[in-house]
Amino acid sequence: MTKEYYAHISEDGRKQTVLAHLEGTAALSGNFAAAFGERAAGQLLGLAHDVGKCSNAFQKRLQGGMTVDHASAGAYESIRADPQMGYWAACCIAGHHGGLPDLGNPITDQPGDGTMFGRIRKVHEKQVPPYEMILSLPKTVRPDKVGASHLSDSFLIRMLYSCLVDADYLDTEQFMKPQNDAALPHSSLRELWDRLEEQDRRFQDKGGELNLLRRQIRASCLKKAFLPKGFFTLTVPTGGGKTLTSIAFALRHAIEHGMDRIIYVIPYTSIIEQTAKVFRGIFGEENVLEHHSNAVYEVPENGSTGQYEKVRATENWDAPIIVTTAVQFFESIYSNRPSKCRKLHSIANSVVVFDEAQMLPISHLRPCTAAIASLVDRFGVSAVLCTATQPKLDDLLSEYAGSRTVTELCPEQIRQADVFRRVTFRDIGKTDAGQLARQLAAHRQVLCVVNTRQSARTLFDLLPEEGRCHLTTLMTPHDRRLAFEDIRRRLEAGLPCRVVSTSLIEAGVDVDFPAVYRELAGLDSILQAAGRCNREGKRRAEESVVTIFHGVSAVPMLQRINVSAAEEALAAFGSPASPEAIRRYFSILRSLRANEIDQSETISSLEHGIDGCNIPFRTVAERFHLIDSNTRTVYIPLGAGEALCERLLAGKLDRAGFRTIGQYGVSVYEHQFRALYAAGLLAQADEESAVLTDVSRYDAATGLCLDEPQGQANFV
Repeated sequence: MTKEYYAHISEDGRKQTVLAHLEGTAALSGNFAAAFGERAAGQLLGLAHDVGKCSNAFQKRLQGGMTVDHASAGAYESIRADPQMGYWAACCIAGHHGGLPDLGNPITDQPGDGTMFGRIRKVHEKQVPPYEMILSLPKTVRPDKVGASHLSDSFLIRMLYSCLVDADYLDTEQFMKPQNDAALPHSSLRELWDRLEEQDRRFQDKGGELNLLRRQIRASCLKKAFLPKGFFTLTVPTGGGKTLTSIAFALRHAIEHGMDRIIYVIPYTSIIEQTAKVFRGIFGEENVLEHHSNAVYEVPENGSTGQYEKVRATENWDAPIIVTTAVQFFESIYSNRPSKCRKLHSIANSVVVFDEAQMLPISHLRPCTAAIASLVDRFGVSAVLCTATQPKLDDLLSEYAGSRTVTELCPEQIRQADVFRRVTFRDIGKTDAGQLARQLAAHRQVLCVVNTRQSARTLFDLLPEEGRCHLTTLMTPHDRRLAFEDIRRRLEAGLPCRVVSTSLIEAGVDVDFPAVYRELAGLDSILQAAGRCNREGKRRAEESVVTIFHGVSAVPMLQRINVSAAEEALAAFGSPASPEAIRRYFSILRSLRANEIDQSETISSLEHGIDGCNIPFRTVAERFHLIDSNTRTVYIPLGAGEALCERLLAGKLDRAGFRTIGQYGVSVYEHQFRALYAAGLLAQADEESAVLTDVSRYDAATGLCLDEPQGQANFV
């Protein structure tokens, strides 16, 4: 009689056999991998991943015994079945719980090394569990193009790893908690298209030349939705209806090509919530999933199946429309952790829209474009780079995706229509804070964007108190939200409203000022600031002036190259809005920073390895961080934040609390954090955060004060 081996035992005593779990996981994993043509590879991973559970040691583990390495056996069998190319499967299986390891070197790695080949050599010395008593593994499964290059293999392995991890989780969840197995009632993409058309019918009679051009842009884009999958750009001036046009193209394109979902990637959480709100209003709450640091999905005690499914959807992106951040998207692609990689297979066969594409950080431009190119070239994705100021990325995309071309969706003649010229630029040259403040005070409503937080605070103090407002990242998200609400109220009511802000207001914030001042910065930043002036086109361009000024403060080190490129482009072409100036700016910027576009050495590490290690998954994941700011968080115990801070310090903050407390946090640089702590102003919560103990150091209007306390620590 064949011995029965079990994979899981539920809380109520039910037992799932290893064979049932392997076959269930294989079916799911194969279905996921079929989205990019690798069903057989996905099935093999599902069948092999837990063969190590066919051991007496693991069966004792199920009864409370010692932890057992059950993953290495399946990895070893993958190499034994295909010594030349089996590493793709071995790596996925070896890391399906602990994370993708560095692949290592098959010749020099020793038993016990943390690499995948080290683990394989250790298993070689032991007897593989007798899994062949319950199933036989396929012997000759090789994914298409495996072995073409280490970089190509790294993307393929991560995508197959995602299929395995998600399938493993889902099959296990289905057995352990069968009551949670019901799927959310998502609408089809065709049903979502019908909802979008209904929305358009309600607003199609809106008059005005601007609305006519918005409709023309959308019609032009939809004509190209039937083109083959690939790279697209959507270059639309501010106010041209970029968001709704891009989602319309994405839906129509996805329906035409039988694609699975739309993924909308946005640079910052500060604008992601307003985009998700627009989409939910059109497509319904159940069809739009937000996934970012401020989106909280938690299942309460005795929670519903729908609540459980919402949490699971954030883990594997099982929804028709995903709205996420660039940080979440790219850091997941280069992660090695199961929890982050689980959703990657859901990107395959999807339309991915990169909103404000010019904000891809230049220090990580190569890994970002390599990832986009790989998704398009290998995994059935269509990518749409969406912005008013299109960066030059064609060369990088073609480097990693062969001869594929990039198609612009918006005709040049429409982009250059006079109606989109909503402002007039002027340059007043060098000025000081006092002169600038007097000019701002002469306006009833005006926005001024400066390069540093110190400059913003200095100007704010010089303005008349009535209607003045200050915006900075030293304010909590909660207080910034209240400030924006007050700004919009004042603008609509015609009340005095003089706003001084750092660049945070430029990233898609929907406000409309009659006049804007912008300190000299990168050309893209100047144009983003200009997008807050006469945003709805209700005034004449000659009356809506964007003033460029120089020298309120020294140009910050991180912005000097951008400013230099902007100065050269402006000297050659005059207006920041000139298409020639924009192209020259990005060309100069790329030239000046040519050696900085892979600061973390992500691509070079994946192409050539590190210290003899082929495909260093773990090392790359540790190094790659899209936002390279060495910051820590200071939580402000005011308002609703007070109780949250008390629970944080007491160690009683739950998952939902951790997400909510972010609304009362301020990010500061490491040296600023240390100075606050040395001055006795912080109560340490953990290695990355603390609570402000002296609330007089925080003002809702101006944020956290980092000035040096009298006679205490140095804040320089």
